[in-house]
Amino acid sequence: MENVLITICGRAGSKGFKNKNLKIFDGLPLSHYSLAAAELFIGQHPELHVDLCLNTDSQLLIDAVTAKYPEVTVVRRPEELCGDIVPKMRVFQHSLREMEARTGRMYGHLIDLDITSPLRRVQDVSGAWAQALAQPECDVVFSVCPARRTPYMNQAQLVDGYARRVIDHHFTARQQTPPVFDLNASIYVFKRSFLLENQTGFLWDGTCGMYQMFDTGIIDIDSGEVYLLMEASARHLYAADPAFGQVRAAVRR
Repeated sequence: MENVLITICGRAGSKGFKNKNLKIFDGLPLSHYSLAAAELFIGQHPELHVDLCLNTDSQLLIDAVTAKYPEVTVVRRPEELCGDIVPKMRVFQHSLREMEARTGRMYGHLIDLDITSPLRRVQDVSGAWAQALAQPECDVVFSVCPARRTPYMNQAQLVDGYARRVIDHHFTARQQTPPVFDLNASIYVFKRSFLLENQTGFLWDGTCGMYQMFDTGIIDIDSGEVYLLMEASARHLYAADPAFGQVRAAVRR
């Protein structure tokens, strides 16, 4: 039986969208959607031993999570991991080391479920996990969706006061460009060895795999406007596809 660690990570004092990890989404705490998805994933995989970990420096988030999910282990984030430019991989590494020290278990993989992804389906978590197993050479598998705008045709950078291509190419039509994807930050599946050995905090130092998710359901909630858009999308998706409502129905009341 493989040991797997699922992490839910959120720091206090978000600047882009104040206290976003404490928001109520469609009547329920935003953080509880990720916990419900984790719980459904665990139910679908009896062959795994899964521990849940909340990594945060926010007492309010701790209170919100443990009130309904007391089995979640709280790992308090140290101040040096709370800065704006701290690589999130450092937080994953901290969670892994702390949990292995506390439980005495060695986790083969760490799965991170981002708090700001309430419309994640349980089949997406299982899909990303299956992709990691199908590509054992990958150090990490992360969730993506098709990019809305291609960097080949629709993006530019400013160099010495002039617009320049982001990618050097000579394509004249979008149809000629390779498909590209947005990393939507919803799901990461890490190998233990990569997390323990990585010294840079740079995701692309590893061999990476992708799991493609439904586009409209996953927009990172980083502003009040996007929050309202996601709530409106949620109501449509709940009606159109029961898989989106499954996680909400599983949130503990």
